[in-house]
Amino acid sequence: MNKAELIASVAEKTGFTKKDAEKALNGFMETIKDELVAGGKVQLVGFGTFEVRDRKERQGRNPRNPGETIEIPASKAPVFKAGKSLKEAVN
Repeated sequence: MNKAELIASVAEKTGFTKKDAEKALNGFMETIKDELVAGGKVQLVGFGTFEVRDRKERQGRNPRNPGETIEIPASKAPVFKAGKSLKEAVN
């Protein structure tokens, strides 16, 4: 499912117009992004949690020269952890 299909599905299930559903979805995504950038996390009970995790600096292989090791710098990565209800629904 892509973003356009998601918007159409939300519009159908809520009775919103597609334009209103798109505004709601964009607002939802922007709010989550802003919270993660600020260092927080977003917990949606029954659905899951969005948060930022730190990745340590590590060594890796250079794909252009597999014999050479390179340093991969530390970074931050957004992650999603599914909640219990979502896991049960999928399984």
